[in-house]
Amino acid sequence: MADRASSSSKPVAVLSDVSKLYGQGASEVKALDHLNLIVNQGDYLAVMGASGSGKSTAMNILGCLDRPTSGSYQLNGVSIEDLDDDALADLRNQELGFVFQQFHLLPQATALENVMLPMIYAGLPADQRRERAKQALERVGLTQQMGNRPNQLSGGQQQRVAIARAVINRPALLLADEPTGALDSQTTEDVLNLFDELHHQGITLVLVTHENDVSARADRVARFHDGRVIKV
Repeated sequence: MADRASSSSKPVAVLSDVSKLYGQGASEVKALDHLNLIVNQGDYLAVMGASGSGKSTAMNILGCLDRPTSGSYQLNGVSIEDLDDDALADLRNQELGFVFQQFHLLPQATALENVMLPMIYAGLPADQRRERAKQALERVGLTQQMGNRPNQLSGGQQQRVAIARAVINRPALLLADEPTGALDSQTTEDVLNLFDELHHQGITLVLVTHENDVSARADRVARFHDGRVIKV
């Protein structure tokens, strides 16, 4: 697939010489080793690598869920090392969307209420939250399931709710961590088609996967090994 992000595209996420260490002394583990990675506006980047290669740690830093031990990370021009925890949480809510393997939907909330949740934290009025959540669920093909709770939805429908929730605040960057890992092959195809559609509409997407057929949908593939990117 041709790369739709030109060399002049605006950088959305920039990891510069990032290292991440866990433990101390003899038990110290270097999860990331002077990692450099740029995600440009409009990118569809797949991240691959063996267990322990550093890809999950990199995703946590990209998602502002963790901080580098050294090096720097800029998200939409903001250096996260300059932010306290509250400011980091605000940045995460405003600039990022997350899709996980296990959906992470609130079990007692309807699909509509689950999608509305990030807008509550963003401070949007209730009528605006409801209208935008309805539009997001229509966008992912769940017009008839808005009032259903997660246990009344299939796995694929739950992931569609999670995707609608992830993009509801119009994030600069959508991060998907093994989003098809719990789905059957047909549902995986449906979800990947939805990611393709979102990307064509301008969403910048980074997706972690172990599956070659999933990574083949992306414009670029970053392969991790021993805390570094060995190929993009």
